[in-house]
Amino acid sequence: MFATLKRLVIGSPIATADEGHQRLSKKIALPVFASDAISSTAYATDEILVVLLLQAHIGHGAWAPIIPIALIVCALMIIVVLSYRQTIHAYPSGGGAYIVSRENLGVIPSLVAGASLLVDYILTVAVSVAGGVLAIKTAIGFDSKWTVPVCLLCVLLMTLANLRGLKESGAIFAGPTYFYVLMLIILIVSGLYRVFVQHLGPIPERLLSKDAIEISKQTQSLGLFMLLRAFSSGAVALSGVEAISNGVPAFKKPEPKNASTTLMWMGGILGSCFLGVSVLAAHLKPYRGEHDGNGLGLMAQWIYGGKGVMFWLTLIATFTILILAANTAYADFPRLSSIIAKDGFLPRQFANRGDRLVFSNGVIFLAIVSSILIVGFQGDISKLIPLYAFGVFTGFTLSQAGMVRHHLRLKEPNWRIGTVINAIGSISTGIIALIVVVSKFTEGAWIPAALIPLVVVGFRAIGRHYDQIRQSVKVTEGYKSPRHQHLVVVLVGSVNRGVIDAVQYAKSLSPERLIAVSVVANAEEQREVTTAWAHFNLPIELHTISSPYRELSGPVLAYLDELDAENQDEIITVVIPEFVTAWKTQWLHNQSAFALKARLLYRPNTVVTSVPVHAGKDVD
Repeated sequence: MFATLKRLVIGSPIATADEGHQRLSKKIALPVFASDAISSTAYATDEILVVLLLQAHIGHGAWAPIIPIALIVCALMIIVVLSYRQTIHAYPSGGGAYIVSRENLGVIPSLVAGASLLVDYILTVAVSVAGGVLAIKTAIGFDSKWTVPVCLLCVLLMTLANLRGLKESGAIFAGPTYFYVLMLIILIVSGLYRVFVQHLGPIPERLLSKDAIEISKQTQSLGLFMLLRAFSSGAVALSGVEAISNGVPAFKKPEPKNASTTLMWMGGILGSCFLGVSVLAAHLKPYRGEHDGNGLGLMAQWIYGGKGVMFWLTLIATFTILILAANTAYADFPRLSSIIAKDGFLPRQFANRGDRLVFSNGVIFLAIVSSILIVGFQGDISKLIPLYAFGVFTGFTLSQAGMVRHHLRLKEPNWRIGTVINAIGSISTGIIALIVVVSKFTEGAWIPAALIPLVVVGFRAIGRHYDQIRQSVKVTEGYKSPRHQHLVVVLVGSVNRGVIDAVQYAKSLSPERLIAVSVVANAEEQREVTTAWAHFNLPIELHTISSPYRELSGPVLAYLDELDAENQDEIITVVIPEFVTAWKTQWLHNQSAFALKARLLYRPNTVVTSVPVHAGKDVD
């Protein structure tokens, strides 16, 4: 039943040999890897206004800095895009900042880059889903108590879609992504036409909430600290730019060429749309209160003359792109975690592919942790954004610093130009990372600043563990496994067909010693088991162990210790008969055996063997 349900939800397994057919074309790869970056156009300008209006309280003075901030962010985006274009061609195996740092800066910087990216992807899911739900809340105004449940439902649907496979999820999400781009371009072109040709004025007070009207009348001056905080909020428009460099192997051949082309498409769409939205905001002045919807919705309502068809199409497109922006994280988090796992710094399970050639353990882990964040921050995007930017720019900084080292080390064609671009980018993004953590420290930026080093410590601990395991099982020259005597112990609860089968199996192993052991709680139980043993004339010696407190594991382990003391050169095999019934009643059996096997697993020179006792189809 579970297998059938899995096939319905996830789909049929895909053979490893068919992996090439699951590669992505540029048209599908754009929505898969660039939806996060493109979606930031829906909230990056808003986040600048959150700082200027709700935190700096400068009222009408908030509109002058928007375009300069947007231009600086766009210039920085051009540098970052050009840098990652070089990364794609230099390191086509994927992994982005992690691989670049590993190859050029060393282990610790690579782990910092990896931790920053993984934390960033987790936050991408939380931020994107929270932003999408906020967009739909702007349109229909549902009660805030439904925010978290709706967010969690969206995460669940995204998880199931991605467990079906990268190509299939990309095909599902391509339409909504292109639909958003189309609606945003229509909104920007229409808005610019109405502003500069039809002389459309700012949004009137009648379309604003009472809180927004009060905010518009505030007159505090803008300080440098708040200006830097506003800039760092707007710089989240760059989030997701690195995603394509992390997933180069997912592209159709030639992978680097297709990936770099897709990166340039993404950069063009992101830069032009972000700047266009910022210009509209500077002229239309979408004041918003703390609990109001997003500014994009307010501008769409004013540009289109009310909540008509175009307004609703714009809001629906915004909702879908923000939800689907999480797909970038679902595409990159499992892939990057698999690379780190193969290097021995994450559990090996992250490197395993599922039935659909997806790193399904990474997908599930990402969904769980991002859901915890959504619940913890009540699905509030403004609370999540401060956590978001630090990891993004830390990854940018290390990636570009690594590329500087790459150019200086290899001196490939045009290496001087590449070095200058990467050096400027590394210094710029490093400064922004510092601005983010300082200006938004009390808002939550301290969390990723503290969490990333802790993740690195965890990576190192896992790496040391795997190193120790490798050293402990390493085969030295001339090594031969020592010869041990073999003792088999059959555990007996009562004399039944399963025990008799287990005894016969134990005899077939031809051990040097073979005994049966039964743990009894009182004299009556001892008499019953010994009488039955004699009645069936079983050919091995039976030992009974008294356990007045009805414990199984402790007395068995103590008895095995006694056997070890008699002969320390023995390997002990413990044979446990276990009942097998229908799936719905299996939980009624073998709980004591399960607990015992868990404890015996950690006992040296001990092997545990289960002998299944199939009770028959008529047992349910």
